[in-house]
Amino acid sequence: MKPEDLMIEDRKKKLDALRKEGVNPYPYHFEHKDHAADLLKKFEYLGNHEETDHTVSLAGRIMTHRVMGKAGFAHLQDQSGRIQIYVREDVLGEKEYKHFATTDLGDILGVQGTIFRTKMGEITIKVKKFELLAKCLRPLPEKWHGLKDMEQRYRYRYLDLISNPDVKHVFFKRSKILNTVRKVLDGQGFLEVDTPVLQPVYGGANARPFKTFLHDLKMDVYMRVSDELYLKRLVVGGFEKVYEIGRDFRNESIDRTHNPEFTMMECYWAFADYHDVMELTQEIFTTVAQEVLNTSTFDYQGHTINMKTPWQKITMKDSLKKYAKIEFDKLKDVDLKKLIKEHKLDVDEKASRGMIMQALFDELVEEHLIQPTFITEYPCESTPLCKPKRDGPEEIIERFELFIAGMEFANAYSELNDPVLQKKFFEMQKTNVKKDEQHPVDMDYLKAMEYGMPPMGGLGIGLDRMIMLFTNSASIRDVILFPFMKQEEE
Repeated sequence: MKPEDLMIEDRKKKLDALRKEGVNPYPYHFEHKDHAADLLKKFEYLGNHEETDHTVSLAGRIMTHRVMGKAGFAHLQDQSGRIQIYVREDVLGEKEYKHFATTDLGDILGVQGTIFRTKMGEITIKVKKFELLAKCLRPLPEKWHGLKDMEQRYRYRYLDLISNPDVKHVFFKRSKILNTVRKVLDGQGFLEVDTPVLQPVYGGANARPFKTFLHDLKMDVYMRVSDELYLKRLVVGGFEKVYEIGRDFRNESIDRTHNPEFTMMECYWAFADYHDVMELTQEIFTTVAQEVLNTSTFDYQGHTINMKTPWQKITMKDSLKKYAKIEFDKLKDVDLKKLIKEHKLDVDEKASRGMIMQALFDELVEEHLIQPTFITEYPCESTPLCKPKRDGPEEIIERFELFIAGMEFANAYSELNDPVLQKKFFEMQKTNVKKDEQHPVDMDYLKAMEYGMPPMGGLGIGLDRMIMLFTNSASIRDVILFPFMKQEEE
């Protein structure tokens, strides 16, 4: 039998012994009033050997355990951190002390007692009463090294959180970031709404969807790839500022910045354009920096990021010239074919000039955009949902994306509200976008547009990537509690 199996058997025997003694190893309730971090801070003034008569009540998991005859020490870990407890047989009584002495690492205890500082200088709870709240039947990850393998940490996030408490801080920050984004939008008068996750026609992004079958209605349905088309319907219905924070799903690659299920914020602002949305984007990011980090300058994966506004704005063509020494408008089609081969671009040689320009940008420019930068003036082939540039050639659209540290964080348009042109752009996609990533023509959405859609600016922010940025996390998996994993064989 493996050592782990032997430990599990031993713990199960202890469990049976407790039950035979009439002890419920999984009780219903414990009066939990205090947290470790709060107690350590509140009583940091105590000198060595100094004691209080203040009674505390705390629950946590045993992370260290040391029994020495008729007294013992342990460290309990709760949501906030760890604190030491001191247990004596002459205080608890022989029977209760025996129960404590036979506890294991990982067991969850509730304790009541008073606070003192040991001669070694550690704030400690002198236990007057204790209760086993949950018996741990499996041994925790190895005592000194914890759970280190990244694949195992993602797969068994609950063990990661126990073994690596600092991970919790990332997710506390995640919550604060999401709340700050909401705070900014609510303060600007946006209304938070919910739109369908299960859709008969998907759209709003060039992406491959997840497909399923609705048996009751005998029809194919799709997990949404974007909230966009339903939020715009609400603007047609009279809401002037709407947003949604929710899950989107794209059946695409899994890598450092992509997960099949991810969190997006999309908002739509009637009577505004992408210039207005650019200002809103700056406000959201700079407010998050101040609220979460209390600074506008911070480190991200070896780069010092400065969020001070205004941010750099540069067109896609000018960025190619600046960072890749490519003057796009001077290149003939034959020159573009050579560049496709030279840089092994993921684009067909027969693709339009606009799609080739986009591919060149993705390959040669993105990695150089370290400080916050708005890339503007995208080719019209990149999306069918954006207005043509008002003072430029029709093949250029009023779109921007925000890049920081070589990653894209936000995407925004002056939204197309001409239903005739919209239908034309949907049709154009058939020659410009991979078949499994094309927007299907959503006839109900076109019908909504025909009732009159006001001009508007729209914005989408990948919130998982934003959280990566503000927590200095290298991978999107570090900021998603349960990232998608290939199923592990038993």
